[in-house]
Amino acid sequence: MMIRSVGAVALFLILAPGAGRAQESEGFTWENATEVSYVSTGGNASTTTFGLKGTLEGESGPNQLKLEVGGVRASSDVTTRRAVGSVGDFDVDKSVRSETTAESYFARGRYDRSLAVGFGFAGAGWERNTFSGIQNRYQVMGGFGRTFVDGDSGRFKADVGLTYTYQKDVAPTPGADDRFAGYRFSAEAVRALSETSRFQTELVLNNSISSSDDVRVDWLNSLSVAVNSTLALKTSLQLLWDNTPALISVPLETTGGTPTGTDVLTPSDGLDTVLTLTLVITI
Repeated sequence: MMIRSVGAVALFLILAPGAGRAQESEGFTWENATEVSYVSTGGNASTTTFGLKGTLEGESGPNQLKLEVGGVRASSDVTTRRAVGSVGDFDVDKSVRSETTAESYFARGRYDRSLAVGFGFAGAGWERNTFSGIQNRYQVMGGFGRTFVDGDSGRFKADVGLTYTYQKDVAPTPGADDRFAGYRFSAEAVRALSETSRFQTELVLNNSISSSDDVRVDWLNSLSVAVNSTLALKTSLQLLWDNTPALISVPLETTGGTPTGTDVLTPSDGLDTVLTLTLVITI
C-alpha cells in the first residue's frame, strides 16, 4: 500500500497541472524537476535498472515548500540450462526466473520559513531499502538554520534540528528500540561552474540521542550540465553510511557446505554507494 501511495505522488509530481511552465497558486510559485534513468540489457545476460525521482518546490515570500519522491529498482533474469540425452544427441531445456537485485524507495517533505536571522524548518519522511535490512523508516524533524551565501554563482546553507524516528527492520534486532529521538545536521552547497553546468553537494548526518554509536550519514554529490532550458544531464554519487547497520537473515551451513535449515542474523554492509546518470526534466 505504501509503495502504491508513493507511486501516486510521483505521478502527480511528474504530471502536475500546468506542466511546461512554473505556475502560481495562492501566491506560491512552483517548479517541478523529474529525474529518469533506465538501463536494460538482453541476450545471455538480462538485467533491467529503472530509477525515478520527482521534486516539487514552491516559494511564496518567506515560505518555501519542497516535496520529493523516488525509487530505484534493479532486476536480473537468471537462466538455467540442462542437457538431456547422450553426448551426440541431446536436447537443451532452458528455464528463466527473474530476481530483484536492488530496490529502494523514499518520500519526504520539508517546509522552511525565513526568520529575522536564518530560517526555521519542519519536515517528515519515509524510506524503504529491504536489501539494507530496512522495511520502513519514518522520521519527523524540526530545527533552525542559516543561509551563508546565496547568489547567482552559488549557495551555501546549514541547519541543525531534532528528530523522532520509527524504524521497522526486515529482521528486527532482539531487544532493540524501534522508536527513538535524535538530532541531525545538514549542509548544502551549490556552485555554478559555467553558464550551463553546476556542482551540488548535500550532507545529512543523523544521530540517536540514546545511542551515540547510532550514526547515519547521507552524502550526495552531483554534476549537472544543461542541454537547454528544460533538459539537463546529471551525474550523481551518493554515499550512505550506517555505523550500526540493520541485521539481515543468512542461511547457516556447516563447514562442509551442508545446509542446516537454520537462519542466523548478521549485520548488513555499513556503506552503500549509488552512482547514477540521469536525464533531468525541469518544468
